[in-house]
Amino acid sequence: MPRTRDRILTNLESIYREAYDRARAAKDEHRMADLDAAFQREQLLLEVLLDIRDAVSVRPAEAPASGPDPIAALQTVSKIIKR
Repeated sequence: MPRTRDRILTNLESIYREAYDRARAAKDEHRMADLDAAFQREQLLLEVLLDIRDAVSVRPAEAPASGPDPIAALQTVSKIIKR
């Protein structure tokens, strides 16, 4: 059974929060800004990957629900990575 979306995103936030708190304690504003930007980028990429996971994990017996388009999600990842 795959981990839930909320659990994965909570783990990501926890990792970045710890690093952000260390940077704040060191009064390193540049590092805090870098961590904030990195967290937002990683969160977006992770959400797209989770959308892809959800889209391809539909069992054949189930009717496909209207949900994320896996091709559009892959195109989004490609655009983000090319930046």
